[in-house]
Amino acid sequence: MLIEIRPSLDPELAALITAQQRELVESGVLAGRIFEPDDDVEYLVGVVNGRGVACAAWQAHGPGAAELRRMYVRPAFRGRGLARQMIVAIEEEALAADRPLLRVELESGLAAAIALYQSSGYRQVTPIAPGRVRFEKRLPALVQ
Repeated sequence: MLIEIRPSLDPELAALITAQQRELVESGVLAGRIFEPDDDVEYLVGVVNGRGVACAAWQAHGPGAAELRRMYVRPAFRGRGLARQMIVAIEEEALAADRPLLRVELESGLAAAIALYQSSGYRQVTPIAPGRVRFEKRLPALVQ
């Protein structure tokens, strides 16, 4: 999989995020929020055979920290390690921007996503709200 940085208004990115939101609404996890692109977020798209099949983003979140957002892999491409590749790419981008602490907030009903983050070294911190959980990971410093 090739991972590319894409602008917030990229059509393939928009299609991926729309598919993610549709899936979350249909599963009852999300109550119909609408994607609004942010200019202060860096978006990555995973491309297989010229087609965007995965996305993720990160956003600065306080001094030395970043929030991982918009993680999604099209259902037909799941189970191939693409989500883990996207996490690693986000971690590398955040670390290069001197943001060694990564956070991710999830709906507590997303068992597969929770398992993915836990197996990627993220630890759960104090719950933030009913039905939502937060995970954090401190990344090792880059060796120069």
